Amino acid sequence: MENEELLLDEEASILTLNDENGEEISFEYLDCIEYDSKEYLVLMPVEEPNHIVILEIEPVDEENENYNSVDDETTLNAVYSIFKEKYKDVLDFED
Repeated sequence: MENEELLLDEEASILTLNDENGEEISFEYLDCIEYDSKEYLVLMPVEEPNHIVILEIEPVDEENENYNSVDDETTLNAVYSIFKEKYKDVLDFED
């Protein structure tokens, strides 16, 4: 996903992003993880509750940011490992 727009429902922590085809996809916000001097969103698609999506946050200016797909397997694994460690006592993970 690239250049998605963010619409945040504060109560439910649901993010609605527009994918590269302009289609809206809803995600549950799980966390924001910092890794290698960058920030990453950890999301769970509402339609696929057993999947995790990790998007890199790319600041545009003081008020806007883009959310980009992460293609680097090492980065994905590192961010997911940090997330798992942080929530190991709260969530059950299947690898």
